[in-house]
Amino acid sequence: MKRNNIILSLSLLAAVCTTACNNLDLQPEGVLTTNSPFMSVGEMQNYIDQFYESGLRHQGFGPGGGGGIAGNDVASDNLSASAPNTRLNGQLALSNASKLEAYTQIRNVNYLITNLGHAAEKGSAQYNHLVGEAYYFRAWYYYRLLVDYGPITWLDQPLEAKLEGIDRPRDSRTFVVDKILADLDTAIENLSEQSSSATMRVHRDVARALKSEVALFEATWEKYHRAEQDPFFDPSITDAKIKDYLTQAASAARAIIDRNVWRIHSTGNPLSDYRELFATTNLSANKEVLWFKRYDGDQVGNNVNRYLNNGGGSIGVTASLVDDYLTLEGKPFVGDAKLNAKKVFGEELKPTLRDPRLSQTVCMPGQKLRPDQPAYVVPPLRGSSFNQNMTGYSLLKHVQIDYTGNLDAEFKGATPGIQVRYADVLLNYAEALAELDGAANAGKIVEALQPLRDRVGMPSVDFDREYNTEADYPFRGLDKYIQATRRERRIEQASEGRRLYDILRWAAADELIVGKRAMGALFIGSNLNGHESYKGQTFVYDQPKNNNLFLSGKPGDPYRYILPINPASGYEAGWQFDVKRDYLLPIRLDMIARTKGKWTQNPGWGS
Repeated sequence: MKRNNIILSLSLLAAVCTTACNNLDLQPEGVLTTNSPFMSVGEMQNYIDQFYESGLRHQGFGPGGGGGIAGNDVASDNLSASAPNTRLNGQLALSNASKLEAYTQIRNVNYLITNLGHAAEKGSAQYNHLVGEAYYFRAWYYYRLLVDYGPITWLDQPLEAKLEGIDRPRDSRTFVVDKILADLDTAIENLSEQSSSATMRVHRDVARALKSEVALFEATWEKYHRAEQDPFFDPSITDAKIKDYLTQAASAARAIIDRNVWRIHSTGNPLSDYRELFATTNLSANKEVLWFKRYDGDQVGNNVNRYLNNGGGSIGVTASLVDDYLTLEGKPFVGDAKLNAKKVFGEELKPTLRDPRLSQTVCMPGQKLRPDQPAYVVPPLRGSSFNQNMTGYSLLKHVQIDYTGNLDAEFKGATPGIQVRYADVLLNYAEALAELDGAANAGKIVEALQPLRDRVGMPSVDFDREYNTEADYPFRGLDKYIQATRRERRIEQASEGRRLYDILRWAAADELIVGKRAMGALFIGSNLNGHESYKGQTFVYDQPKNNNLFLSGKPGDPYRYILPINPASGYEAGWQFDVKRDYLLPIRLDMIARTKGKWTQNPGWGS
């Protein structure tokens, strides 16, 4: 189905969701033409189109990030806004608990699945494909619930009208994950095999990619939370079960690799190929992209360009992320070399010094951000609203620097929403192999990550050369194979909204978040202090009140770094993530009530 028809179908479904989408015990209505539903594949497809709105990741950006792929890393150590993220700072409250909206979509999918078999085209390739889509989306919704809330109740039948709610207790994590993986196996069996993302619909390799992601997520969640002996792992988990999940993750990814259809996008331009992938409106012919959501800036647009094409966005990339990129020789960026490069703004970002993905993710002097303005020189550390940068590092990735549409209007940008790309598959495969047995799988890991390195002209992975043992490096004690795959994931997927979920599944908040502060570029001790581009702007950073710039350290210190968040705003001791509570979100009290107490509250959230 063409994109415009999908949009039309979704608009017809809006009426359904205004009446039924908050009740689990109502039959979906408004899109079916007969009392015997799904008599044709056309009717099935029209119904399934609703899930192409809620069952994917949306691209977008709002002031201070959040709300879309490009900005969601503000809930991590990769990006920072001017206020601490509430979850990272332990500021979520029980009153912040949200409705479990995914159950509405699960009910809708279940209605389709339990009413299959009426279509005249039953058994045809198109019929089977649509069945596969239904199972894929059910797996997706359950996966999102699992990530946010942990153990949930698995429902594979639409609730009958006589039921008042989910009158069942929560199932175990492993039970739910096994059900999700079984749904994805059914999806893989039924979905068509495709060799491009031109249809902008789910296909077999997309389901394989999600299976790889789910299995890897749960394997590492169980492994690392069990090691912490916190309240979040399944007490029945065994080493054999964790190994089984890792094996499934690797196998699903390997099945995609072995098709030899997808490849890392590279035109031989290592200084631009990576960035251009995230700024190309139509990715239908791009062999790296398995599935994407297209924005045309007209009927369907987003705000990525509006908020980021002046170097601001009320966010900034953190020094933590910038410092994690290797040197061009493939070594950790540490010591005097790091400090000296920071003294001249932009020096540390140069692709002649660092992994070229850095200069394609963070804006450096001389980079054009929009066609109607001069090139970028220094970050806009002062500015109104969304024009201000908070760390000294401006986000370049996702900005369409040559976009000819409306640059400043709301929802007129066309930055694509990439759902799955081949790089994600390679990263899942490499990490699963490292977790299974890094030493035995070293050659396969290097081979898997080679295309990512080749695209930007970086040397092959060398686990010893890259191993970071600096005292302030959070993962300095990790197995060298796991450290390497985690760093490669962070760098390749920076600002794609995935970092928080990695932190959660690695049980790594104690190492990456608790007591840490977001920090930016060097100011005192660098040429940013007194730079001619700031002529007429006054920076106040050590007054008791009315500071317009916050810095680390104290007056007289030779080196002071930009702090995006006022340290005196309840953030003096850094993020206060509660490792006994904040790995999962709270359950609404009315949800506990409507299940007659069979659902219990998540750990640490009280009753």
